[in-house]
Amino acid sequence: MDLTMAVRVLSRCARRTFLEFASRSKSAPTRGTGRHYWTAFRRTVSGLSSGRAAFVLGVPAVSCLGYEALRRAQSSAVVSALDREEILEQADYLYSCADTQKLYQLLAQHKDSEDAQFLWRLARASRDLALLPDTEAEQKKRLTFEAFQFAQRALERDDSCFAAHKWYAVCLSDIGDYEGVKVKIGNSYIIREHLEKAIQLNPKDATSLHILGYWCFAFAELPWYQRKVAAVVFSSPPTSTFQEALEFFLKAEEVDPNFYSKNLLMLGKTYLALKEQQKAQMWLTKARDYPAHTAEDREVCPQGGRGAAEEARLKAWTWMTGPLRTATCWTFAPPSTADASRRSSGWQSERETGAEDTL
Repeated sequence: MDLTMAVRVLSRCARRTFLEFASRSKSAPTRGTGRHYWTAFRRTVSGLSSGRAAFVLGVPAVSCLGYEALRRAQSSAVVSALDREEILEQADYLYSCADTQKLYQLLAQHKDSEDAQFLWRLARASRDLALLPDTEAEQKKRLTFEAFQFAQRALERDDSCFAAHKWYAVCLSDIGDYEGVKVKIGNSYIIREHLEKAIQLNPKDATSLHILGYWCFAFAELPWYQRKVAAVVFSSPPTSTFQEALEFFLKAEEVDPNFYSKNLLMLGKTYLALKEQQKAQMWLTKARDYPAHTAEDREVCPQGGRGAAEEARLKAWTWMTGPLRTATCWTFAPPSTADASRRSSGWQSERETGAEDTL
């Protein structure tokens, strides 16, 4: 009876403490933190009310000292949870601002974490750092393999996280550049498998859809002699069609319209490959007129010059008015996902749910 009464008193104290805290917080709210305080206190109160505090309260009478120790332990847990959320929010903000150096420095402090949310963000940050133009070759290689290791650990910790699957696929593709064509082609099966899993877990991530579309485009475009070489090494090398690639690019655009200049470009190029010149012209014109905010955008639609979109658009015009003179030549190296993730809802959904330079 004394124990039950003690639990009830302590439960009321906890509720009263939270209500007092909440009333004070109304005058000076802090963005994104209130829900975490509520969750922690709710769990604490629930645990006390259900009798799970019996282990802590091993004596009938609860001393003030015991209550204070319990309160501090609960407070510490709340602060820890808040620290985690604040760090992740700060990391996502730095990523959206393309502040790669600061982002990497922030997340590198948690490189030994067992939290998948830290690990896949570390994989992404390491990869982005490797792709900076002033990164030296040796450092780039080290960061590329480091990114893969972080992505691998993230997947081991939480295979239900779509972002872990996505960045594992991207980073696995990256290390293929250092391990030879045979390994790279062999990894292609695994890459597709993880991209499909990422889309299954989060069908609204436009970036994953775009990358898988590029995977299909690259293998659909593979020249016959490269297919012969691949067939010597693999009895059944990866295959795809331009129609399949088109479906993924269109789906990405449906999920998040105009999220990425290179998705518009790839839609135009895919329609070119399917010999649907009028549709190709429409998408390539959109790509050409896309506002250039990043280096990637400027590759597609540079100011005062011909970018990839304009070159492809002129090719489509040639197809519509005369014979095709030159064929499209692409290697299996899709564009960087960094800008796509930042501008699409993808990076936001990665944060909430858990949301390509080479494939």
